[in-house]
Amino acid sequence: MTKSRIIAVIALGIIVGAVLAFLTGGTLIYYVAHSMETNVNGWSTTLNYGEWGNDILLRAAFAQVLSAANVPEEAVYWSTTVDSTGSKLNGTHDYIMHFPAGGLPPNNAFWSLTMEDSNYLMVNNSINRYNLGSLSNLTPNADGSVDIYIQNAPPSGNESNWLPAPSGNFMLWLRAYLPGPAILNGSYQVPPVMEVS
Repeated sequence: MTKSRIIAVIALGIIVGAVLAFLTGGTLIYYVAHSMETNVNGWSTTLNYGEWGNDILLRAAFAQVLSAANVPEEAVYWSTTVDSTGSKLNGTHDYIMHFPAGGLPPNNAFWSLTMEDSNYLMVNNSINRYNLGSLSNLTPNADGSVDIYIQNAPPSGNESNWLPAPSGNFMLWLRAYLPGPAILNGSYQVPPVMEVS
């Protein structure tokens, strides 16, 4: 084998090895990122972030899915792109999140519900409202429950509890700051996003 042929074989081996390492690493990171999530009522969350120590794979997984997050004792995050039936959230439909009486996210600071469009940007809207939550003066129902209306057009008579949606697909984020024990031990469940027929 000639010297130039040996060099070509070595170079090819390095390239193939680098590609395989890249693909394998990406697959491992994807697997770790999604295996640490729990999914309840269409909402995904994890309580593992922020304290990965020397676990480089776990750190890479969080960099992929949630690059900037507090430790769970400071804040817990849930996200969803689907309604209670598993259909993608889309502004051509109207939705309600129904929190039963006493069922708002338990916390020692505040909670908020925000929305991003399909480009992961906040949704511009006519009333400049970009979140609803414990600081929003939500109007409760007569039984103490709270409904949040998630839709493109204002819900007649329920504008105080309206989170404006874009016309296309979107995702929701729920955040609870200084979450209560029920969140930290995983017993609290975020209610599903129900399509209104």
